[in-house]
Amino acid sequence: MKLSELISPAMRHTGMGAVMNGASFVTRLLPFPQPTLMVGPGSSARLGESIAGMGYQKILIVTDAIIVKLGLTKALTQALEAGGVAYVVFDRITPDAPIPLIEEGLAFFKEHDCDAIVAFGGGSAMDAAKVIAVAANNPKPLRALAGYFKGRNSPVPIYAVPTTAGTGSEVTVAAVVSDPERHKKLVVMDLRVVPRMAALDPELMTGLPPAITAATGIDALTHAVEAYLGKWATAYTDSMALSAVGMIFENLPVAYADGRNLAAREKMALASTYAGLAFTRANVGYVHAIAHQFGGLYHTPHGLANAIMLPHVLDYSAPVATARLAQLALRAGLGREDESEDDLADRFIAGVRELNRRLGIPTTLDALREEDIPALAQAACEEALLGYPVPRYMDQATCEAIIRKVLPRAGAGDADAAPRKRKTAPRKAATKAAAKTAAKTASTAKKAAPRARKPRTVA
Repeated sequence: MKLSELISPAMRHTGMGAVMNGASFVTRLLPFPQPTLMVGPGSSARLGESIAGMGYQKILIVTDAIIVKLGLTKALTQALEAGGVAYVVFDRITPDAPIPLIEEGLAFFKEHDCDAIVAFGGGSAMDAAKVIAVAANNPKPLRALAGYFKGRNSPVPIYAVPTTAGTGSEVTVAAVVSDPERHKKLVVMDLRVVPRMAALDPELMTGLPPAITAATGIDALTHAVEAYLGKWATAYTDSMALSAVGMIFENLPVAYADGRNLAAREKMALASTYAGLAFTRANVGYVHAIAHQFGGLYHTPHGLANAIMLPHVLDYSAPVATARLAQLALRAGLGREDESEDDLADRFIAGVRELNRRLGIPTTLDALREEDIPALAQAACEEALLGYPVPRYMDQATCEAIIRKVLPRAGAGDADAAPRKRKTAPRKAATKAAAKTAAKTASTAKKAAPRARKPRTVA
């Protein structure tokens, strides 16, 4: 029997909340490193110049073949050459880099006697580089490195050049890789995998296709939103998350419509980094827990999976996160200070759906199959229960119902297009009695539970 099946709903909502509050105190004491950031056009060349002056013998550049073919690494490598530093390129990274590929990269690192790594690409390249860096100084099976602080020795030095504005991996303490044998994602967590320096160069992002711009942008939005709604949020993570949300709502549609807009690309790169700074400290939630299962089983791109699930998880969290959702709406420019928190919370969730629609994000997941849903939900519940400080915990049945909303059936998107009443789930101060009376007459429910929310109008 799984842990999530052994824990009652009451303990899930109260006991795990207490556990996460204690964990929050610990996380605030951890010395999270922050890389030196170089921002703006040409910053990848400036990073190369800085690395060249640090005395390394040979640099491993971890990237993918398309980035090399497009010549995006050229400014960096020319700077390394001018500084007299040797380098080799491992350009075999694929989305959700699997363990066997990481092992190839590790062997390549050792074969060429490298002593530092530059991650150049999207989240998969950065995560692969982090795991190679940990494994290079900690000889053990890669699966044994999954989890918290499993490497005794420090990783080799890491530097990063993100080419998408989404993952925020250039500032995070985590690396996610896929385990094809078990159809799962593995997470390596270590404060020391944060890159020492990172270049946010918008010139490298101008050629991104609109679909990738959209999915990675909503990935960054998800990081910011889940960090802001979670129980580990601090004043610092709140400021980073709110800044990211405002910048994304303003600039993502611009970057999507005009990929060569350098100003919008640069602001999206910053927003992704701000969101990364927020969630690497405050963590994420059920959107990621579910998206990781989609990625492990169906190889769904992570940003796309997050984008599809985000509005549904927000619907579920809304009854206990109204005030915070209202603040997100204000920062996103979706409402006014004189509006009620209920209305603003509605406005934010509707705004996320509308943003998804404008960006061409689908409302369903084509690969999802009904028979897979119980296992997907169980794994997602386990992941969240054991590590995420979510505002409201789910049981198995609830998680299954939420996943079922994105099944690729005829008319699946209609529910998102029509007004719906809010769920009657109680807010923080509610009790079991309130939950029971919600099913009785309206007058009885009105006495036992918080005031009913207005119907939500969803674009």
